[in-house]
Amino acid sequence: MLPRARRAPLREKSNVLLSLAVVSLFAASSTGYGQTAPAAGPNSDPVYQQLRNIGLGGESVTVSNFDLKRDAATFHLHSGTVCFAAPVNGKVTGAVFVGDGNMLLEPPSLDEAKSLKLLTKENEFHEDFERLVLRFTDSTYDEVKKAGASTTGGCDPGLLQDSQHTTRKKLHTNISARILEDLLSGKQGGLFVAFVHGKRYDSKLLFMVDPNGAWDAAPDEIELMTYNENKSGTWAAFRSDSDKIRELGHSRIHIEHQQLDTSIEKNAHMTGKAITTFVALSDDVRAVPFDLFGTLRVQSVTNQSGQALAFVQEDKDDDPDFYVLLPQPLAKGEKYTITTTYGGKDAIKNEGSGNYYPIARENWYPANAGAGLGDYTSFDMTFHIPKGMKMAASGSLISESTDSGSSLTVWKSDVPEPVAGFQFGRMKEEDAKITDFLIATYANEEPPDWAERFTKTGIMGNLSTVSMMKQPLAEAQFAIPLYTNYFGPLPFKRLNVAQQTACNYGQSWPGLVWLPICSFYDVTVRHYLGLDWSDNIYWDVVTPHEVAHQWWGQLVGFNSYRDQWMTEGFADFSAALFLQSAYGAKGNKKFIEFWDHERKSITERNQFGYRAIDVGPVTMGYRLDNSKVGGNVGVDLIYPKGAYILHMLRMMMWSNQGGDQNFKETMQDFVKTYAGHAATTEDFKATVAKHMTVDMRRIGNGKMDWFFDEYVYGTALPRYKLDSNFEKGPDGDVVFRFKVTQSEVDDKFRMLVPVYLELADGKTMFLGRVRLDGNNPTEGKIPLKGLRDVPHRAMLNYYDDVLASPN
Repeated sequence: MLPRARRAPLREKSNVLLSLAVVSLFAASSTGYGQTAPAAGPNSDPVYQQLRNIGLGGESVTVSNFDLKRDAATFHLHSGTVCFAAPVNGKVTGAVFVGDGNMLLEPPSLDEAKSLKLLTKENEFHEDFERLVLRFTDSTYDEVKKAGASTTGGCDPGLLQDSQHTTRKKLHTNISARILEDLLSGKQGGLFVAFVHGKRYDSKLLFMVDPNGAWDAAPDEIELMTYNENKSGTWAAFRSDSDKIRELGHSRIHIEHQQLDTSIEKNAHMTGKAITTFVALSDDVRAVPFDLFGTLRVQSVTNQSGQALAFVQEDKDDDPDFYVLLPQPLAKGEKYTITTTYGGKDAIKNEGSGNYYPIARENWYPANAGAGLGDYTSFDMTFHIPKGMKMAASGSLISESTDSGSSLTVWKSDVPEPVAGFQFGRMKEEDAKITDFLIATYANEEPPDWAERFTKTGIMGNLSTVSMMKQPLAEAQFAIPLYTNYFGPLPFKRLNVAQQTACNYGQSWPGLVWLPICSFYDVTVRHYLGLDWSDNIYWDVVTPHEVAHQWWGQLVGFNSYRDQWMTEGFADFSAALFLQSAYGAKGNKKFIEFWDHERKSITERNQFGYRAIDVGPVTMGYRLDNSKVGGNVGVDLIYPKGAYILHMLRMMMWSNQGGDQNFKETMQDFVKTYAGHAATTEDFKATVAKHMTVDMRRIGNGKMDWFFDEYVYGTALPRYKLDSNFEKGPDGDVVFRFKVTQSEVDDKFRMLVPVYLELADGKTMFLGRVRLDGNNPTEGKIPLKGLRDVPHRAMLNYYDDVLASPN
C-alpha cells in the first residue's frame, strides 16, 4: 500500500501474502487414508478434491432455541433446519442453516468494543439472519446434531457453493486446503467459520475462530470482518479465551535453512529452486504453512529422498495457497527437507532501460507463512541474471562471475535472518567502508520508461540518478555509527542501498535497503513530478528511516501485527535522531519540526473526520484501516505515535549529568537480548522497567504499566497549560513560580512533564520535571540559585517531550 498525497509516511510496501502450506498425510493406522502415497502433481489428492467440490449430504435436523457459542460469539438458532455437508474422509465439515436466528458478539476488551462500535454505531453487536453457512473442523457437527431432531427437510445447496465462491474469488483464501490441514491431523481441529447472511451487512459478514491465526489478524484466533465494498474491514480481533484453541494453533515449523537458486530473464520471467530445511515445533505436523507469490507456479516438489510429492495450488487469480502432502507425519523436533521448483512472471516487473522492480519481496521463495517476519533462517542464494547487470542482495557477496550469457552471483547470510531479498538491473555501484563494514550504493544507469515523458520536455534533464548516489551513501555512512552508538552493533558485514523505480516508499530487508528513485532527485525535479509532499520531511528522513530498519525489524523482529508499532515507530524515531545529529546547528530546528509533523499526523482529522489517535491504540496496527475511518489510519498512527513513545522514554531518561546514557543502555540491552528473535510489546516494557530512573520508579511504583497503559495500550491525549512568572529573591537570585495544569484525561492518567527555561542570553536550559495526576494542577516555587538574569520565559515540552494536544 502506498501513502496518500496528504502525507508521505515512512512506510514500506505491503504485498499480499499468499499462503503455501505443507501437509503430511494420515498414517494408514490412523484413518486408513494415505495407505499409498498420493499421486504427485497439483490438486490431485482425492480428499482435497472432495473438499473442493463439497456439497450438501442427505442428513439434516430441525433446531429450536439452540445456542451455539464460539468464544465471544453466540449464534442463537431460534427455529429452522440445519443441513449438513457430505462427509469427507469420515468427517462432516460444513452445514447450512435456514430459519430464524441471530448472532451476538461481546468483545473481551474496551478497545475491541470501541472498534466494533465504529461499524455498528451501537454499544453491542448483533445481526439477525435467516441463512447461515458454517465450515468447521471442531465439534460443531456433534453439538448441532445432538440438539436437533432428524428431518427430511432440505436447504438451498447454493448457499454452500456461494461460501466456496466467496473464499476463492473475494477473500482469496483456500478454505478447502485449510480444512484438509485439520482432517489430516489425526485429532479434532478448532476451525470454525461462519458466513452470516443478514440484512445489515448485505450478507457479507464473516466470523471465524482459527487456532492457526485468523485470516486477516493472525496470531489472534478470533476475527469479525465484513467484505462489502462500502463496509469493509476487520472490526474485532482478539486471542481466544480457550486453552484448547491456543494449544492447537500457529506456526508449526521453524525453517533452519533456505538454499535458493534463482534465474531471472531479461523480460523479468523468474524461475527458482528452493531447498528448504525445517524442524517440526510440535508432534503430528502434517500442515506447515509457507508463503509463495501467487503467480509463481510450482512445477514439482520432492523430499530429501527424491520422492515426488503431491501438492495443491489453485489458479493465481483465485486462492493460490500452496500445500504439499508429505508421505509421513512429523514428530516434534524432526527435521525435514523439501525441494520446490517454481517459476512465472509478474513477481518482478521490467520497468525498461535496465530497471527492474521486485514485486514479490517476502515470498519470491517458499517462506514460513505462520511466522511473518519472526522466523530467523540461514540463507544461501545463487542468482543468474542477464550479462552486464548487477545484483544487490541480502547478506554478504561470496563470489561473482560471468559466462556467455549471464552474470552469476553467490550470497550468504551473515546470521539467521527473517527474510531475504534482492534488487538487480543495469546499475552503477559506489562503495564506502566504516572499519570492516561495507556500504554499497546502487543507481540505475538509465531512468525507467515512466520517466521518458518527463525527459522529453528538457526541463528536468535525463533524470539519471547516477550522479546523485553520493547523498544516500553519505547518509548511510552517518547513520550507521550513530545508530550503533545508541542501539549497539549490527551483526551484518554489508549494507546495500539500492534505487527502486517506485517513487513514494522505501523498504528495508537484512543488508538491503530499497530507496525510492525520487529521493535521489532535488526539490525542483520532485516539484515537476508532483511530489511536493508536506514540508519535505519525508525526503529528509527516508534514507535514515530505512537504514534504521537494520536494527528494527531485521536484527530485532516483531512477534505479530500488534508489535509492529515498535518496528516502524523505532525506525521513525531513529530518523529523528539522525536529523538532530547530522545537520549541525540546524539539527535542533529540524528535530523539532519533525516532531511537530509527527504530532499533526496523529492528531489532525482525516477526510473521514477521524483523528488517528482516537481510532485505537498502536497495538491494533494496520487493522485500524477500514471503510469507516479510511485506509491510512494505521500508517498515521503506528509510525508517528510509535516514534513518539520511544521519544518520550528517551526524554524521561535524559539528564543534565548523563545525557542519553541511560536511554542508550536501555536500547542496547533490548537489542542484545532480542537479536535474532521476534520481540513483543511486553518484552520491550520489561526492558524499560530494568532501566527506570528514580522519577520513573516513583510515578509508577516501580513499574512501567502506567506509561504503557496510557500511550501504548491506550488512546489518551493530554493537554497542558503553564502559568509562570519570575521574581528576584532577597539574595538577588531569580525565583521561578509556576502552575502546570493537565486536562482532558481520566483521573488515573499521570505524566512527568519537563520544564525548560529560555535564558536571557537566548540559550535553552532543562530545569526539571513536574509530576501531574489526573486533571489537577501542580504548583511550585523554585529558587534558581546562581541565576541573576531573569529568563525570557518558561516552556513545557520544548522538544515535544510528551505527546499532547497543541495549545
